[in-house]
Amino acid sequence: MAEQASQPQSWARALARASWLRPFALLLVMLVGWDLVIRILQIPPYLVPAPLEVLKTFQTEGGMLLVQSVPTTIATLGGFVLSALFGIPTAMLIAASRRVEAYFYPLLVFSQSIPKVAIAPLFVVWFGFGLAPKVITAFLLGFFPVVVAGVQGFKSLDTDMRDLARSMKCSRWQMFTMVSLPNALPAIFSGLKVSVTLAVVGAVVGEFVGSNSGIGFVLQRSIGNFELPTMFAALVLLAVIGVILFWAIDVLERLALPWHASRRQEFQFTS
Repeated sequence: MAEQASQPQSWARALARASWLRPFALLLVMLVGWDLVIRILQIPPYLVPAPLEVLKTFQTEGGMLLVQSVPTTIATLGGFVLSALFGIPTAMLIAASRRVEAYFYPLLVFSQSIPKVAIAPLFVVWFGFGLAPKVITAFLLGFFPVVVAGVQGFKSLDTDMRDLARSMKCSRWQMFTMVSLPNALPAIFSGLKVSVTLAVVGAVVGEFVGSNSGIGFVLQRSIGNFELPTMFAALVLLAVIGVILFWAIDVLERLALPWHASRRQEFQFTS
C-alpha cells in the first residue's frame, strides 16, 4: 500500500520537472521553424537573419550586449520597485474608499491611454540624459498593473470572512494584516509579474528617446546601421531579462505564499 501511495507522488514530481522542459522544447521548435521559413521562402538576411547568424552575434558581441544590459536592468528594477512602493498603497486607498475610487480611478485609467513614447522626451528635457528618465518611464508602465491587480485583490475579500473578523472584534490593523492583505497577496503578485515585464519595455523606451548606453541604445544603433543580427540578439537578451525577472517574482511568491503555490500545483496536476 505504501508503494502504491508513493507512485502518484513520484508521478507528480516527474510532471513538475517535465514542465520546465516544455518551454525549451517549444523554443527549439520555433527556432527550427524560423530557420525553415527563411530557407524555404529564401528571405534575404537584410530582412530577417537566420538563427545561426544571431548565435554567431552572441559569440562575437556577447560581452558588449551583457555590458549594455546592466543599465537597462538597473532602470527596470528601479521603475519596478517604484511601481510596487506606490502601486500597492494606491490600490489600498482605492479599495478602501469609494470616494477615492470615484475621483482617482478614472484619472488613472485615462493616464494609461497616453502613449509613453510621446511623453518620454519630456522626461529627458526635465531630468537630462541620465538614469532618471528611464526609471520614470519604467515606473509609468509598471504602475497601472499593480494598482488594478491590488484593487481587485483587496475587493475580492469574502463578505462572510469580513463579518467573521468584525464579530471577533478585530481592530482595523488586525483586519488588514490578518484578513485583507493575505487575501489580496495572490492578486498583488500577479500584478507584480505583469509590472516587471512592462518595466523592461519602459526602460527600453526611455533608452530609445535619449541615451548612449543600454539595450535600447543598441537596438536604435543596430536599426540605423542595418545590423539585424545584433538587433535580434539584443531582442533575445531583453526577453531573457524579462523571463528572469518574472521567474524571480514567481519564486518570491512561492516563498511568501506557500499555500497558494501548492494549490496552484494541485490545479495543474488535476487539469
